[in-house]
Amino acid sequence: MRSMKLRILAAAAVVCSAATFAAHAAITITGTRVVYPAGNREVNVRLNNVDSRPVLVQAWLDDGNAAAAPNEIKVPFTLLPSVFRVEPQRGQALRIMFTGGDMPKDRESVYWLNVLEIPPKPKDADERNMIQLAFRTRIKMFYRPASLLDDPTAGRALLKWHVEADDKGERVIRLDNPSPYYISIGSAEVAAGNSRVSLRPDMAPPFGHVDLVPEAGKLDIRAPATISYTVLNDFGSPIKDSAEVLPTQNTPVQKDQ
Repeated sequence: MRSMKLRILAAAAVVCSAATFAAHAAITITGTRVVYPAGNREVNVRLNNVDSRPVLVQAWLDDGNAAAAPNEIKVPFTLLPSVFRVEPQRGQALRIMFTGGDMPKDRESVYWLNVLEIPPKPKDADERNMIQLAFRTRIKMFYRPASLLDDPTAGRALLKWHVEADDKGERVIRLDNPSPYYISIGSAEVAAGNSRVSLRPDMAPPFGHVDLVPEAGKLDIRAPATISYTVLNDFGSPIKDSAEVLPTQNTPVQKDQ
């Protein structure tokens, strides 16, 4: 019965009954991403309860489908413990262990660590209107083959940025990533003349690309452009850099006259 209730909470993540509420997450995760080096027996992730109340926690890994139920997900890892209670101002270590499988050896693979915290029901909950929230945190976990020894952000000079048109004909900035690492863009801004456009952060897969779309409005480049961006390293820290944005044949860049 408890397992069924947790699966329902994991899918819904919110339990409602009415009215005004104040809420905050009690569980914090040490770090904003997890790196699992191939060959390691396990990787530990530290959780801490910064609240004054105990919290029930469910943890699991997924392969990219955030809506999938934990009991339906198949990944080549075991995570222990999966359901546990964390006392106030105490911590808990999660153990992630690779169970084996045919993993790519020339590039990273990405999974996501999910941590769902379910606060205790207040003793007077039946006497007042309230909304009770179950908080879910989801961070990336990179499985890194033994052949990859460099800092993922070290190859920034190899990244290529150019103007493209998406399926709707809207202009976007395409980031080509020729490296074997996932490249996480923390922030990006395109400057062309007096125009500056912020782009939504995203992640480019190894030997692939990602299209960065404007946060608001349209991208209208009519002069040589420069992109200022940050790449997140293994610790989640932003590394600043800039690059030239190149035109493409199907979306020519017009110079101001």
